[in-house]
Amino acid sequence: MATWKIHPIVMGTKRFDKGMMTYQQGYGTPYVIPIYCWYLEGGDKKVLVDTGEMMPVITDDREKAIGGKIYTFAEGLARFGLTPEDIDVVIHTHLHNDHCENDAACVNARFYVHEKELEHVHNPHPLDFRYLEDYILDVEENGQIEVVTGDREILPGIRVMHTPAHTEGGLTVFVDTKRGTAAITGFCTILENFYPPKEVRAMEMEVIPPGTHVNAYAAYDIVKKVRDGADIILPLHEPSFAAVETI
Repeated sequence: MATWKIHPIVMGTKRFDKGMMTYQQGYGTPYVIPIYCWYLEGGDKKVLVDTGEMMPVITDDREKAIGGKIYTFAEGLARFGLTPEDIDVVIHTHLHNDHCENDAACVNARFYVHEKELEHVHNPHPLDFRYLEDYILDVEENGQIEVVTGDREILPGIRVMHTPAHTEGGLTVFVDTKRGTAAITGFCTILENFYPPKEVRAMEMEVIPPGTHVNAYAAYDIVKKVRDGADIILPLHEPSFAAVETI
């Protein structure tokens, strides 16, 4: 069985209300989230999960808020001796702009994207303003996209599960590591969504759905399913990973 190392690289941040992450919880609390690109190391392919922001805001106060350094795409990959041209595979959790802005730089990569994400990036609902097709047009026109229609293996030790919690085409990426199965979530959450504080658990809620979601009830069940199906949970915007070199 192939085993992988996971390197979280901060490729941007957002400053907003915590309730954007935790449905019905934390509203009115200022919060800064990291935007990650995840480099998977271990096989004969150079693999990324998402590509982050193209022009991240890099300031001392934002780095202090997340507890780690923010990189441009080229700088972040260079930490591991890579350039964007070296990337063989990109798996997209979803196609909101902050997860795919550097796609065009990966000229040699094969992109794995759920069919529903491609539908929505070209024809988004007015409520879902986070889609912007400009960021994927180059790779789409170059024939670099592999359309995913359901759960499947991408490479030995890496598989995806359709998890339409935050968006209709969300893909959670399960990665075999030496310490068990890690799940890079296909929806925008923090660790608190998976392990709520006692005041939330006292309401008999085992998890908290994403703050923005397709369907709150379904999202709750999906978050719980992912939590129970992995040994290591890697939410897409958890700040505590910003200072972590390797998972």
